[in-house]
Amino acid sequence: MLTQTELKQNVAEAAVQFVLPLLAPDAILGVGTGSTADLFIDALAPHKSRFRGAASSSERSAARMQALGIQVFDLNDVQAMPVYVDGADEVDHGLNMIKGGGGALTREKIVASVARQFVCIVDESKLVQTLGHFPLPVEVIPMAREVVARRLAALGGTPVLRSGFVTDNGCQILDVSGLSITAPADMEALINNIPGVVSCGLFALAGADILLMSTQEGVRQLGRDTENTPS
Repeated sequence: MLTQTELKQNVAEAAVQFVLPLLAPDAILGVGTGSTADLFIDALAPHKSRFRGAASSSERSAARMQALGIQVFDLNDVQAMPVYVDGADEVDHGLNMIKGGGGALTREKIVASVARQFVCIVDESKLVQTLGHFPLPVEVIPMAREVVARRLAALGGTPVLRSGFVTDNGCQILDVSGLSITAPADMEALINNIPGVVSCGLFALAGADILLMSTQEGVRQLGRDTENTPS
């Protein structure tokens, strides 16, 4: 029986094999944040000569890549990237996701928006029928925290301030439990339109294009219009 760490390691290595054919010597790829993304960075580093560099969704990932000799670019200097690779806290069969457990949700959305393809890498525990068991992170401007919390409560959620945490953007996170998210894109748009919200951790209006999921039987690939197939 593989441990969760071993499952994450397997999918990180599979993701490297998936992205390498998409890269060229002048290519810049997008890299996300979190424990699985950390393993992806580690597995990618031996191939750093095959691409120009990367744009990161967090200071944490940027520091890890720089320490391994991968050049990190400011996204303002990047016009296009072939692929963005990141994990998720939850993902459903439509490849809608909840992200932001590490607090980098806004930058993750921004970097992902530049990429032609979003590849989500998870272990099988993250696949769910309905999003919402994992509390939904919502990044808020500090002065709007209580206003936004009241609006989120009116939607049926229970928002809790992530104590002692400040995002790379200088904002705060409300983690919202108790939501059963049956219409992810609608919920994302609704929350994003609350004044004071920077962004919410739903990735449904622009979800993943490819899911690489590590299971006890191996890494499986799921696309929006395909069935699970062995990687």
